[in-house]
Amino acid sequence: MRNEYSVLEKIRTYQGELAAFRQDLHAHPELGMEEFRTSQKVADKLAEWGIAVHRGVGGTGVVGVLRAGDGPASVGLRADMDALAMQETGNRPYSSGTAGRMHACGHDGHTTMLLGAAKYLAETRDFDGTVNFIFQPAEEGRGGAEAMLEDGLLTRFPCDRIFGMHNWPGYPVGSFAINSGPVMAGGGFFDIVVTGRGAHGARPEESVDPVLTACHIVTALQSIVARNVAPRDTAVLSVTKIVGGDAHNVIPQVARIGGTLRAFDPALLARIKERMATVASGVAMAFGATAELSFGVRFAPTVNDEECAREFADAAQDIGGEITVDRAMAPVMGSEDFSFMLEAVRGAYICIGNGDSAPLHHPDYDFNDEAIAYGASALARVVERVMQPPG
Repeated sequence: MRNEYSVLEKIRTYQGELAAFRQDLHAHPELGMEEFRTSQKVADKLAEWGIAVHRGVGGTGVVGVLRAGDGPASVGLRADMDALAMQETGNRPYSSGTAGRMHACGHDGHTTMLLGAAKYLAETRDFDGTVNFIFQPAEEGRGGAEAMLEDGLLTRFPCDRIFGMHNWPGYPVGSFAINSGPVMAGGGFFDIVVTGRGAHGARPEESVDPVLTACHIVTALQSIVARNVAPRDTAVLSVTKIVGGDAHNVIPQVARIGGTLRAFDPALLARIKERMATVASGVAMAFGATAELSFGVRFAPTVNDEECAREFADAAQDIGGEITVDRAMAPVMGSEDFSFMLEAVRGAYICIGNGDSAPLHHPDYDFNDEAIAYGASALARVVERVMQPPG
């Protein structure tokens, strides 16, 4: 078996190239299903390293295929590529050059780490089987994983196992965290349209005020998790916006409520959705208005296979040095559409430390380039571990 330490040492020789690539992606963020430049640059790098490239998978997705030996085993490694619709506040040489767009979740880093693993594996080929490097579009609620699956991802590029990775601010660089079982919540986004009767702001008696109704609905929705979910279960319901009216002196006809619902149990999500519809409709009726709920599950719960989680943790531990691996990571209420791939193929999702950075989805967030070599090494090492050459 190859000396485990050599993986990290070898990938560190790519650091300058990989950091420059990551910073270029950061400066040119693209939203989900619009990652045209990003996917082209990814495809160009894969082709440069002699990896077979398949473009346009599920829209703007890219899959690189690398084979070594004659083994029948196959492993998928997945990274996401899209940015968020946010304005960056950081002042860096490579800050976003597109107004209202930024890599606030580190997908630029995820893409770069997977490319680092691809470059290493293409050079060393110390495995027996096929690696599918999956560069996914549109993770941020735009259905990228499902689009790739519907486009035949796992039929065209079969995988026995599939592995993914996400950076985690607050964890030291060089650290990893994983568990077996649920690691991230399922859920989605909801909208409630409250319809009343508009009137002049000076004559409220002639109105059915949808803004006032919406405010009472928001308050009532908070009772659902507090009083309809067992304390042993975990769920979160967050209202994140109320929109109603355009003028100071007009009571509008319609107000809209939006937010997100998360839980680890799909059946619990369904029960909460039912209660939300009942509560919103009942409160609205009391005010003489109506309320209509729409809610779609955008993410399934992310659940790690026990054996694959152990393999990924062992691969991270193999890197050596001062690496730390927490194998009992507490599940988090954030969501991840890699979950749909894990529903189709067993696999695991690991978190990698991003150091003392701003939180995810924060306007001053930045991926820590020092984490690139660690993440790329763990991805490469898990391939070497699960597809060891004979002898």
